[in-house]
Amino acid sequence: MESFNLTAALFERAKTHPDLLAIAFPKRNSLDKNGITQYQKISFKELAQQTAQVGRGLLEAGFQRGDKVVLMVPPGFNFFTLSFGMLQTGIIPVFIDPGTGLRNLKKCISEVDPEGFIGIPMAHLARVIFGWGKKSIHKTVTIGPRLFWGGKSFNSIHKSYQNDQERPFFDARSEDIAAIIFTSGSTGVPKGVVYTHGNFKAQLDIIRSTFDFSPGEIDMPTFPPFALFNPGLGMSSIIPDMNPSKPAKVNPCHIIGPVIQFGITNLFGSPALIDAVGRYGKAHGIKLPTLKRVISAGGPASNKALMRFSSMLNPETQIFTPYGATESMPLTKIGSHEILGEKKEKTENGAGICVGKPLKSVEIAIIKISDEEIPEWSDDLKLPLGEVGEIVAKGPNVTRSYFNREQSNRLAKIKDGSEIRHRMGDLGYLDEEGNLWFCGRKSHRVVTDDQVLFSVQCEQIFNKHPQVFRTALVGVEKKAVLCVETEKNLKSIDLDRLKRELLSLAQKKPITRPVKVVLFHPEFPVDFRHNTKIAREQLADWAKMKLK
Repeated sequence: MESFNLTAALFERAKTHPDLLAIAFPKRNSLDKNGITQYQKISFKELAQQTAQVGRGLLEAGFQRGDKVVLMVPPGFNFFTLSFGMLQTGIIPVFIDPGTGLRNLKKCISEVDPEGFIGIPMAHLARVIFGWGKKSIHKTVTIGPRLFWGGKSFNSIHKSYQNDQERPFFDARSEDIAAIIFTSGSTGVPKGVVYTHGNFKAQLDIIRSTFDFSPGEIDMPTFPPFALFNPGLGMSSIIPDMNPSKPAKVNPCHIIGPVIQFGITNLFGSPALIDAVGRYGKAHGIKLPTLKRVISAGGPASNKALMRFSSMLNPETQIFTPYGATESMPLTKIGSHEILGEKKEKTENGAGICVGKPLKSVEIAIIKISDEEIPEWSDDLKLPLGEVGEIVAKGPNVTRSYFNREQSNRLAKIKDGSEIRHRMGDLGYLDEEGNLWFCGRKSHRVVTDDQVLFSVQCEQIFNKHPQVFRTALVGVEKKAVLCVETEKNLKSIDLDRLKRELLSLAQKKPITRPVKVVLFHPEFPVDFRHNTKIAREQLADWAKMKLK
């Protein structure tokens, strides 16, 4: 198969458009006289030169093609030159979100058995204190001052190769490992997803064709790793002034400001960020006319949030909410015009959330709900249209395995000849028009004595209430319990009345009639990456304690 290296697009862009903006980063604590954040701007030529230097410097420091190297660096210039430099030379970056917690970090690093570790001083300090990769890690680089742990400094890596000559690319085959990217672990310990160079190429091709990106566009990836695709799409990247692991707490002005300042055409944000920025924008009458599209992923976006954010956009501009996961993305596409149009009433009446039709080269199937392994695929596994089951995905952008997690592979992967189908762990169904409807996580279904309730499908019936921010259906000793987080910006809410109204709503639909208990929670626990996926397991434990 044709070789492919994601970094090649960066160097090609540096040749054809050397002075064009590649990435802009907010300068720390730097505001101009008008209170606008100032940015450090890097051209494609500069980014390519720095990437070549870093790649060559890593090789000269003893790193080798095939080395697995944990990368714990904030989303700044060094993150991108290191990521591109490693991909260029065949070194395998391992991305683990620090928000997963110290215990999970140690387990994840132990599973990968990495040869190297590149990070800021605090990351190295934690590595040494907690014994991360103690037996396997013998090559280290520190971004900033080194202390007692030794190894190389990033400055020495960066300065070791000061030649403008391009470093030859690692001639990657489609099946060669490009990176190991850990899931957020929202439903358990994070798992290391093995990405091949073929997966990256398929993702790039699908993203380009699906969203109709044009060279010269300007993107704001509020989840910075997504910016690694932008040279291949011909786009510039503006990294916002925010903590990427806390999108729900973003300062809306730090998103709106640069969108206006740079004329940004594409924005990616989690539903939590879309909600926060949309609330501010609607309240202040903000308009963002340069945006051609907004993409939101990481969990279901509420109709209320989509409506608020849409008020800032041109009438023809849509918010797209593609469905996917770390193991396979994107898989489907749907826009806010359809979501807030013909699909809105169905969602609010218990149909689930429509996530659109499968993308070209992607196949979606629905199989019977089961927690058992399925070693081999058969078309007999497919359920009829309209019947809720587990979502299974197949396509060139679908990853084949987790790293060193054989049990997880057996539970999540189905062999289909020479290909692999991935069990998403999500529940849904296909309608007669070919649309996929999302009904919730398989592990979040609530089993009572009389029926099975699907979390997201049921919750949308209650979420339409104007005093409700979000709800979460959990099971407590075979009872369906509705946890409710109310809207924060309302002056006062009569909780007894609200409870009665929600229980009345429950009785109007067969799928929610088992809901007899409503509990109010001050603020739901959510995943650390996108702040969107509700930690229903934690809520279930909380509800159990409340009902004692």
